[in-house]
Amino acid sequence: MTALAYEVIPVTDDTQTSVPVSDLDEFLWQTWKAMELPEGYRAEIIEGSIEVSPTGRRRHGVLINRLRQALEFHLKGSDFAPYQDINVLHRRKVWIPDLVVGPLDLDEIPDEEDLGVDAAGVALVVEVVSPGHQNTARDRDRKRREYARAGIPLYVLIDDHDGDGTVVVLTAPNPGKATYADEHRVPYGTDAVIPDGPAKGFAIGEEITRA
Repeated sequence: MTALAYEVIPVTDDTQTSVPVSDLDEFLWQTWKAMELPEGYRAEIIEGSIEVSPTGRRRHGVLINRLRQALEFHLKGSDFAPYQDINVLHRRKVWIPDLVVGPLDLDEIPDEEDLGVDAAGVALVVEVVSPGHQNTARDRDRKRREYARAGIPLYVLIDDHDGDGTVVVLTAPNPGKATYADEHRVPYGTDAVIPDGPAKGFAIGEEITRA
């Protein structure tokens, strides 16, 4: 995805803004809920900004579709499934990962306003990194911190733009530090294996990342 607009409000370190974080979060939340976007665009609240971006290019869609189909097969017979284009919410933040693994019945992890699913019940999120500095920074840095703050156990990046392509598997979130303690980077052409959770043993390899 390519960012269309950034920073509805500049942000947001608790120590650097005169607006209390809770007030800012509530303002952004209400603004986000009231937005009417043109077809083909979506909005997320990421680190104190509302970011609007178009849906992905063909390559982006191809990768996610391959991944979703493979995960559906891997998870068949379990109590989990992959989902696309769903709002993941956490403390007045909202993200739309390219793919989410959650319970078969998403009503098990509702959010309080019925706008998506609570991050507390999400087992895995995946982002396919889009070209452009703002896009790569969003997925590699800003969303990495946000998903760690929410305690999402596994964050996977499929990144065409890191050398000749890499898959990054991040585990062991530390919400207080907004970091993942463990990072496993695998070049395209080598299997990146999910180490635990409902998708344990699932391999992201050339059948998914091939051009």
